[in-house]
Amino acid sequence: MNLTRTERIDDPPGWTQIERDQRRVVTSAQASIAFGKPFVINQLHKHRWQRPCRGVIVVHNGPILESERRMVALLSGPPRSVLGGLTALREDGFAGFESVDARPRIIVPAGARRPSNRDVDVHWSEHLGDDDVHPLQVPVRTRPARSALNEAAWSRPPRLARALILSVVQQGLARPDDLIARLATWPNGQHHGLIMESTLDAAGGTQSLPEGDFVRICTRQGAPPPSQQVVRRRPDGRLFVDIEWRQHDVAVEIHGIPHMRVLNWEADLMRANEIVIAGPRLLIFSSYAVRHEPDRVWDQVCRALRLGGWRG
Repeated sequence: MNLTRTERIDDPPGWTQIERDQRRVVTSAQASIAFGKPFVINQLHKHRWQRPCRGVIVVHNGPILESERRMVALLSGPPRSVLGGLTALREDGFAGFESVDARPRIIVPAGARRPSNRDVDVHWSEHLGDDDVHPLQVPVRTRPARSALNEAAWSRPPRLARALILSVVQQGLARPDDLIARLATWPNGQHHGLIMESTLDAAGGTQSLPEGDFVRICTRQGAPPPSQQVVRRRPDGRLFVDIEWRQHDVAVEIHGIPHMRVLNWEADLMRANEIVIAGPRLLIFSSYAVRHEPDRVWDQVCRALRLGGWRG
């Protein structure tokens, strides 16, 4: 038999809508009820169907698609398991973060057994009610706000946690208000402060960017006091510079929410180009770098000031 050819069959009368929505991935019990146990055994024996892990059957013999792989992970878990984190977000249409560990994430009830399936990232939770899990979505998964907070808390690099929160809001999967409401009852886990900070940034709470933090970094190092929110007049109108040391020909821009809105981002790029054309050396920092990597920020500022004649 040619095993490279994918064999599929029509849905039998007993095939429910939920099973259709499961993308040709079913539990062994579902398959036995829908087709009869002898038929299932025969399909597996002839390699027309696959059993990727105990208790789960894929009803074709072709490559397992990514969406089917997520369903395999979910059905391999104990009762009341749900998709979570980045896996749940992808089911809701989230794009990006392809370089992140691709194993499907599932959340299982606290105290439940670990699935025998090795191709799954398992987390346990006591909170899997309707506030956290959408009761009608198939495959069953956490709501986007919960999914985003989970994935951010599970992320090891802090920058990844921040980027994920901003991206989820940018793509319209969760509102900042939803995230803030969830954070009010969220346990203080990994990156909790950063997640809250990033959520407030996404809400526009830091349109007053952390220029004050930046100035304090420079002041502690003995740098001359800069000018803030400098207005430069251009032929096509006024242009603002966040920070400037005019005597040393250095300007600094601080971006709070990079790429959050494409039109704003394009405008920021054009504004930065105008600053460079006008003469000063322009340094651009994210608000994250100012808040969490002050030594790296100061190192670059110091070198730029020295190029401009500062002897401090």
